[in-house]
Amino acid sequence: MRLMNLPSSLFPSIDLSYIEDKYSGFSTQALLNAWSSLKGNTDNSARYVSNEEAKIWVPTNPRGAESLPPGIIVSESDFYLRRLWGLPSEDLIIKPKYLVTFTVGYAQKNNVDAAVKKFSKNFTILLFHYDGRTSEWDEFEWSKRAIHVSIQKQTKWWYAKRFLHPDIVAPYDYIFVWDEDLGVEHFNAEEYIKLVRKYGLEISQPGLEPNNGLTWQMTKRRGDSEADRGETWLCNDPHLPPCAAYVKISSPSPLWKLLEWVSNTSYHEYPNVQNDLIHGWGLDFALRQCVEPAHKKIGVVDAQWIVHQGVPSLGNQGQAERGRAPWEGVRERCRREWTMFQARMTRAEKAYFEAMGVDPPNSTAH
Repeated sequence: MRLMNLPSSLFPSIDLSYIEDKYSGFSTQALLNAWSSLKGNTDNSARYVSNEEAKIWVPTNPRGAESLPPGIIVSESDFYLRRLWGLPSEDLIIKPKYLVTFTVGYAQKNNVDAAVKKFSKNFTILLFHYDGRTSEWDEFEWSKRAIHVSIQKQTKWWYAKRFLHPDIVAPYDYIFVWDEDLGVEHFNAEEYIKLVRKYGLEISQPGLEPNNGLTWQMTKRRGDSEADRGETWLCNDPHLPPCAAYVKISSPSPLWKLLEWVSNTSYHEYPNVQNDLIHGWGLDFALRQCVEPAHKKIGVVDAQWIVHQGVPSLGNQGQAERGRAPWEGVRERCRREWTMFQARMTRAEKAYFEAMGVDPPNSTAH
């Protein structure tokens, strides 16, 4: 048994008059003898443990917390809203299993209201406000239990990089990262998740209504299937984007299984989001590095589909320059970011394989 030396300052001075009144059956001398014995035992324990040995240092703790005992470490957090009163253990009537985020402006309030109502109480609702208007949303009852983050004129990937840190979203099984301009008449979130699980999809998006918002055929809703991994599209390589292993990151509605947003050993898509490339263009072609085999675990859910209305709300947050409309500068930035991301990925892959002394396979930056 190892004893620790406690400083004498931990023991208060004795008020003898108080003790004599409280314990009248004991003599003052008997109490003093007992106190001396206790104090003597404490002092004698110093020979068992040095001050250096009594220090806590746990190198496996999170950085900066090495001097804390592991039992007090809470390295993850959450978005659960708690009361200011009562017992902490009684705060949560339900713990939401999923997270859905919307990047919104107040002008699209009715669209967002309709979309939020497609998500049950199993979802934490998180709104990123790019126009600075938050209190107005309280006209909707659900807004009072939602999380609101307001920073003007930013994109969903700017918010995601800064507020969806893996240690914060750890309690959730799935994360939806959605835009504000969606038609959701044919969508139900709980049914969508059932299909995602049925087909083993770890990164996915709802099918897009065939006549609206399509950039790649892979994301088009098929009427003859529940889910599609792209096997039927004609491409040079049926296992590579944009034919398979692909969902459109800059589209309105990607979903991640939590373990593909953050795994137990390393971050996946989270660090892939560049701090300065805020539109996310080009990320969709790198998704296949996040799961294995990608052409089996990335896909489009056709049976739960949406309409991308393509409202140019983000474009209107740009700035008119040299006679050009605000949206033109935003679109130019998007294209430039795509090129920059491709170049960064190519350089990073090349440097890695050169350091490993092996020839690189085909690049993921197309």
